[in-house]
Amino acid sequence: MIDFIIVLSYFAIVLFVALRGKISADSSADEYFLSSRNLPWYSIALSTIATNIQGYQFLGMMGSAYLYGLAQANLEINAVQGILIGTFVFVPLFLKEKITTITQFIAQKLGQRIALFYSIANIALFTTVTLGAALFWGAYAADMVFGEQLSFIHEDRIIRIAILIVILGIFSAVYTYFGGLSAVVKTDIIQFSVLLIGGIVVCLTAVYHLGGWEQLYIKTPEKMQLHLPSDHPTLPWTHLFGLFFLNINYWCANQTVMQRALAAKSVTHAQTGLMVGGLIKYFMAVIIIVPGIALYGILGDSLGEPDLAFPYLVKTYLPVGVKGIILCGLFASLMSTVDSTFNSLATLWSTDIYAAYLNKTATDQQKISAGRKAILFSLGTALMMGLILLYLKFDNPDSAFTHTLNNLRYYINCGIVVLICSAVLLAKPNKKVVLLAFVATLPINIGLQLIFPEMNYFVRAFWVIFSGLLLGIIASKGQLNNLLNLFQPASKQSRNWGWALALSLVFLHFLFH
Repeated sequence: MIDFIIVLSYFAIVLFVALRGKISADSSADEYFLSSRNLPWYSIALSTIATNIQGYQFLGMMGSAYLYGLAQANLEINAVQGILIGTFVFVPLFLKEKITTITQFIAQKLGQRIALFYSIANIALFTTVTLGAALFWGAYAADMVFGEQLSFIHEDRIIRIAILIVILGIFSAVYTYFGGLSAVVKTDIIQFSVLLIGGIVVCLTAVYHLGGWEQLYIKTPEKMQLHLPSDHPTLPWTHLFGLFFLNINYWCANQTVMQRALAAKSVTHAQTGLMVGGLIKYFMAVIIIVPGIALYGILGDSLGEPDLAFPYLVKTYLPVGVKGIILCGLFASLMSTVDSTFNSLATLWSTDIYAAYLNKTATDQQKISAGRKAILFSLGTALMMGLILLYLKFDNPDSAFTHTLNNLRYYINCGIVVLICSAVLLAKPNKKVVLLAFVATLPINIGLQLIFPEMNYFVRAFWVIFSGLLLGIIASKGQLNNLLNLFQPASKQSRNWGWALALSLVFLHFLFH
């Protein structure tokens, strides 16, 4: 009962904070979609990372850490690569043009037709895999930890999770619909604080029951390697090449992530916020990956389903009351991702499709109305996708499901990387060939999977993106922009902090090699 009171109180607080800043009828589109372009660095840092952290990190990544050890941390710490490129290359370009969506930047560099393909690809990805996965993981996590208590919803586990997917999706959509980006950022700060507290509690609990931090090297030395052999089926060290490109997609070309930087007070605030977010990613890697390794040290390989690692720690070692905080943390990781994606979808649809093609004379109120309709539509597609992923998960419960989802979304992400890199790197891009390269990434991806079924999906993504970029460069006669001139720190202090963050990543790879 105490746990449920904590959870209900959390939902009430989130809804109250979100709806306090409800957008009025005469609000501008900038106010709804970009919080009047007035976000300070700390809001950018906390809201961006809150959006990034999802239930799949706590369940899927912790489960993968139980299987593969510290190598799973590569997906967290190497985000710093993408963050630094986004900070010093893309953010200055975006803010200089005062764009609302990244599609507008693509249109300036590569033309309206390619920009339309880019926007449609992102909308398709967000309305299906991104939202569906976030809703699935949130509901799945809640049932994992509180299945017995939630049995009043329905006795059948699958139906119970399906009902939770619907409830959580509707709740997140409601306050995003009314409050816009301001509501998203305000609630994200609360949600990040809650999920951080929950993550720290679980991490310290796992390490305590293992016997201390030093036991990680004594009991699980084979799990404390950041780089696995090149023939490892899931996380070979060679996956870092593909991960580099895919981090550019997520941290530089993802409207959901970049929306806070686009809404920054200045370039300095945007760059500072993103770099602080990079430091937070290191900390999140610890509280997500270490508990999975520690649990392996406690149980060995007796845990049949790897995604049970997080729920096992919570149900076995945490007392009443604390479990409620943990569940709030899981809901926070879900809602901070879902509300941000809803807001980005509203922005993309309203700006890139509605105002650009359907109603070129749209007023700000009409743009907001169109964005809100997009939220309602994407809620429907997200719920359907969440239910599909629920079926897929239970159809193969023994797999590390986070890698299944990554494989699925990378079919689209590879093409997006080709576009965003072409927009920045090519001095005189051949627009027809760049569009061809974008479209070709999908059949190339499928073809490589059929010809080389054993190839790691990260490695496959690298070759797909490399092929697309090479095609664009050759067709553009190899005319590239000066790479050094692309990096634009707002100040010497920003530049120095950027170097420090980059060197810290190199040091971590050397230390845990």
